[in-house]
Amino acid sequence: MLRAGIVGLPNVGKSTLFNALTSAKNAQSANYPFCTIEPNVGVVAVPDERLWKLQPLVHTDKVVPTSVEFVDIAGLVKGASKGEGLGNQFLANIRETDAIIQVVRCFDDPNTIHVNGKVNPIDDIETINTELALADMASLEKRIAKTAKVANSGDKTAKTELKVMQTLYDKLSDAAFINVDEIFSDEDELKFAKQSQLMSIKPVIYAANVSETDVKDGNKYTKQVEEYAKKHGAEIVIISAKIEEELADLSREEAKEYLCELGITSSGIEKMIQSVYHLLNLRTYITAGELEVKAWTITAGTKAPQAAGVIHSDFEKGFIRAEVISYEDFLACEGSYALAKEKGVMRLEGKDYVVQDGDIMHFRFAT
Repeated sequence: MLRAGIVGLPNVGKSTLFNALTSAKNAQSANYPFCTIEPNVGVVAVPDERLWKLQPLVHTDKVVPTSVEFVDIAGLVKGASKGEGLGNQFLANIRETDAIIQVVRCFDDPNTIHVNGKVNPIDDIETINTELALADMASLEKRIAKTAKVANSGDKTAKTELKVMQTLYDKLSDAAFINVDEIFSDEDELKFAKQSQLMSIKPVIYAANVSETDVKDGNKYTKQVEEYAKKHGAEIVIISAKIEEELADLSREEAKEYLCELGITSSGIEKMIQSVYHLLNLRTYITAGELEVKAWTITAGTKAPQAAGVIHSDFEKGFIRAEVISYEDFLACEGSYALAKEKGVMRLEGKDYVVQDGDIMHFRFAT
């Protein structure tokens, strides 16, 4: 399952946002540092209106969205890489995630303590980036020393790995997140880089947490974060943790009405999850029938047998072919597979077919 870590300095709204994400009040929230000590974990359904539109067409009561696991990690402080605050525990939790959502305080509130005494989103971002970079550098130093001994013996694989680690070590001195796809053109080097488990190479989204009045257009702080994100190849979502917490208590219909009143079309959480999918290059295909409508997550470029394997490994091993209808065509056929066949919009695809986002799929396989 996709796993995203929610990080940030103490008192930026992480736990409030986590409560909203999971639609539950199981992440303690209070106005003092290190309120969150153990990481809270919640599995969150990925919003996908297509599933709900398909439900009545195929006459099922069951809708199963795909999901993301969110981890609310304790607040980071300067010096965490050397054990300050919750230091090592915090950093270990981040290493286990696929993406990082860095909550950045972009609101003024004299009643909410800021750990550094003032609101400065870029300083906050760079504090976290620096601590992650320092921890990664410390990790690389040990690995470089160990790998160098093997590389000196003439091992080609070790030489490639050593080159990659030294390149990453030099880049980490900038204390910013690293896009390894831009640095390494060689396939073997890129593979080593992606397997390095460094925190500073993970995709990052800046969740600019604003007051309720700034959620539509942002403010001076969000403009600073936007510029920073653009410069460093990251994404930004303007979000009000307080509003998201209110939305979590409403039904889907009530939430839509509330968002309309605020003048926005989708919640910050929906935008945030979409950004995670975009950064990780993920796609969704759908299975739909009387038993259920269900979404399945794959990476872009996944071929039909591997997509089938997401459901069950036997599907991939015995793959014969896939029946495929695009979501739009299936809607036009009012959810009728027979009509889709009659109109010629249902296709039989083989092992080389690259699954597209929104494909309605049925797999045939040998047992």
